[in-house]
Amino acid sequence: MVTEATSQRRLAPDARRSQLLSVASEMVLVQGGLPLSIAEIGRKAGVSKALFYAYFPSQHDLLNAILLEQLEKLEAAGLSEAARKRDFFQAVASCAAVYFDHVAERGPLLHTVLRDAYMAGHVSAKVMAFRDRIIGALARAGRRKLGLNAKEAIAVASLVVTIPEEAGRLVFDNEMKRERARELCLDLVASALKAIAPAN
Repeated sequence: MVTEATSQRRLAPDARRSQLLSVASEMVLVQGGLPLSIAEIGRKAGVSKALFYAYFPSQHDLLNAILLEQLEKLEAAGLSEAARKRDFFQAVASCAAVYFDHVAERGPLLHTVLRDAYMAGHVSAKVMAFRDRIIGALARAGRRKLGLNAKEAIAVASLVVTIPEEAGRLVFDNEMKRERARELCLDLVASALKAIAPAN
């Protein structure tokens, strides 16, 4: 959390950038949608609009920086490695666990920013490439394992992602205990995959 003392003193450029991202991220989670007020970000961070724009030429640049920061955390937590597991069901369950933990700790920031109409046509190529790489890996494995066409496989991967997202949000909002939510999340993911698996 950004304190008044933090915002008042001079910060190194990297620290100031990080502070602006932190303030904006908190605002997205509280507000639940976009756009944000640049004046309010500046007020909370103790910076002028001019200084804000020196770091982020547009609000879309700021939001893409938030997305990249979130994706870097998911990468560090092993999401790409999980998506590459040879067994499709294990890959999906592992990705679900990583994503659940991420949302439970940090909130549904990724979902809120990516899905908001304000970002339509403004999500950076780097963010889209990461998302497509993960969803694509799962969709390809799903096509092989479940015999789905490309659109169906992507739809399945996208739908299954909503389970850890919602379970993680319940934990973040203190509506459910973490252990119970995680167990329920993984059970629901397994049930969903079982329901669409071809009969032997």
